[in-house]
Amino acid sequence: MLKCYPLDFLFVNMALASLDALLAFIAFFQLCRIHLRNQQVGWTRQKVLHLLIGSSNCGYFIYFLCMIVATCKRWLGWSDVCGFVLMAFPQILFLAAFLLLLSFWVDLCHQANDEEDGDEQNSSQQALLESSKSKAGLSNTESRRKCCSFQGIHVGSRQKFVIVVIMLNIILMISFAAIIWIDAGKNPNDSLVVARVYIDIFATSVLILGGAFGCYGFLLFSKLKRVRSEKASSEMRKVVGLAVVSVLCFTSSSLIALLSDIPLFHHWNLKKINGVKALVLIIWHYVLGSSVPFAFVLWFMRELPPPPTTNRQVQRRAITFISHGAAGRHHHPRNWATATCSKNQVSRASPI
Repeated sequence: MLKCYPLDFLFVNMALASLDALLAFIAFFQLCRIHLRNQQVGWTRQKVLHLLIGSSNCGYFIYFLCMIVATCKRWLGWSDVCGFVLMAFPQILFLAAFLLLLSFWVDLCHQANDEEDGDEQNSSQQALLESSKSKAGLSNTESRRKCCSFQGIHVGSRQKFVIVVIMLNIILMISFAAIIWIDAGKNPNDSLVVARVYIDIFATSVLILGGAFGCYGFLLFSKLKRVRSEKASSEMRKVVGLAVVSVLCFTSSSLIALLSDIPLFHHWNLKKINGVKALVLIIWHYVLGSSVPFAFVLWFMRELPPPPTTNRQVQRRAITFISHGAAGRHHHPRNWATATCSKNQVSRASPI
């Protein structure tokens, strides 16, 4: 193993794989805890985010391990189609997770604006992932069916846009993979150029995503700043923290991807690479590009949802932005985008 793979790159790959495995374990473990805490509720935004984070980190874990094995076993097609797909798929899941989180921020900002304009009813009833015929006091069989089934799930307009963007990214990845596979036998340099074009497109998308987090983070901060309360101060720290981390991490990783070939280092001949510059850039790109933002999101969503209660009256308080989907429903089904009709809705709804 040491003869076919440089020791320094082996250590970096194993360290990155271990970090991704740890984050994936935390995400899936928290997902199981959320489900066991409240089994009567189906797919809430909190569950979907944990699922996307865990799946993305699992993809990165497989990618780094396969890179070592493929290099030593000299897998055919690894430097072309296989390596490209295993590199691109976790990135798409990463983009899906943060686009989904950004759509919640957009919902909250525009929902607050609609309230100020007297259009609260339309915005507060917008469903994100909602079961259309949910009732309190579900039996065990019904709650299990609701958790495992995707029937009756409705998606909000902004989340539909996120789904369309992710589907376009998947189609784009498949198209580029097909082009790389066709050109692999003719001219390997052409396949590298095609992969380079895909990386530039994706890096530009992440760069724009970081700017969007900065803009909407500022909007949420300005709204929360108008409210004087302990909870508003806590939520402001969360918004500012995640916005700053997103801008810095996404910008740095995107610039590295645009200005270097670090995302394509499965193409490299590692034995011909000397120096620590490449190793530092690899660590910088993957740790700051995905691990640190994922770790922040998992930390902010570490709280478990409240235990379910039956026949509970609807209270005039805000449902947290990472909705835990309480089982109690009275007049209207609770959904991911629901907020209470109160003047201080933004201050009492947690954006993280």
